Amino acid sequence: MSKGRRTTRASVAVAAAAVVALSACAAPEDAAGPGQDEGDAETTFLQLATGSTGGTYYPLGGEIAQLWTSNVEGIQVDTLATGASVQNMRALEGETEDAEAGQIDQSELVMAVNGVAMQAQASTGPFEEEPLANPDDILALGNIYPEVMQVVVSADSDIESIADLEGADVEIGPPGSGTEVAARQILEAYGVDPDEDINAFDSTFGDAATALGDGQVDAAFGILSVPAAGIVEVGASNEVRLLPIDGEEAEGLIEADPSYSPLTIPGGTYNGQDDDVVTLTQWATLYTTSALEEDLAYDLVRVMYENSGDIAHDVGSQVQLDTAVDGLGSMELHPGAERFYQEEGILD
Repeated sequence: MSKGRRTTRASVAVAAAAVVALSACAAPEDAAGPGQDEGDAETTFLQLATGSTGGTYYPLGGEIAQLWTSNVEGIQVDTLATGASVQNMRALEGETEDAEAGQIDQSELVMAVNGVAMQAQASTGPFEEEPLANPDDILALGNIYPEVMQVVVSADSDIESIADLEGADVEIGPPGSGTEVAARQILEAYGVDPDEDINAFDSTFGDAATALGDGQVDAAFGILSVPAAGIVEVGASNEVRLLPIDGEEAEGLIEADPSYSPLTIPGGTYNGQDDDVVTLTQWATLYTTSALEEDLAYDLVRVMYENSGDIAHDVGSQVQLDTAVDGLGSMELHPGAERFYQEEGILD
């Protein structure tokens, strides 16, 4: 089936947000580079690439950036709305293109799903044909919160499993997002070809949730926090259900990609979801490169975890030091972050 595309005012908002963020990130000529003071520069300007305005990354990233700007002397961190994980990995190396925001500049800091970062490092998945120039230079700063795959349908839908999505209208996430990458893996694990067996749409989750509530699509994939604001909003007027991702298919996914692990979403989390649902989770993680100065990396990590209680977003309570290095797999830590974790007893 052909792949659909839905253009909405929200897409325009993403583009506008990107323009504003880029303007804010344009440092004066004497401003320092990533984490290094030069000449008379008083402020180091950093850019944090996040995700779509309808997801978790963008608002959460804004709060973290404000924590850094307020608590780390001599820096200003601005956020940028993007297509999320895949694009953000590319933004670490230089200019990249986004379907909605257009061209964006290099970002010194990015948020991404840990599984996508591992693919970028290994030049697999979406990076197989267009690998990064220096994939081994990607360094982790620390985990933010669990990224939970949630596949949502209307409570009265006759779709009971991922396999039942064959022939359906399905939102699988923006091109290059962690949601799209995982959605394709999951669909294929259940024998559903995402390019042939469904009519796939690539909206941001905010638009996808609206489309689901309006009956324009049958299901929507989203790698989101729990509870996810978009699902709660749809559930307020339309009862919803989550499709399980378990059994042999889930076991095969975990074996092929160790960044996945099982997670149970309790019944009652959403209006219409009465029973516990087993699904898969990864981690939303902060990444940078070796260009970020060690002491600055140390301060960024320290401030984020020490001040996580000041994050008002629903997932603020999930920004925890004791899970900061879970699921990193083959990804190496930035030396500044590693030093902080050693001092805190998280690492030997």
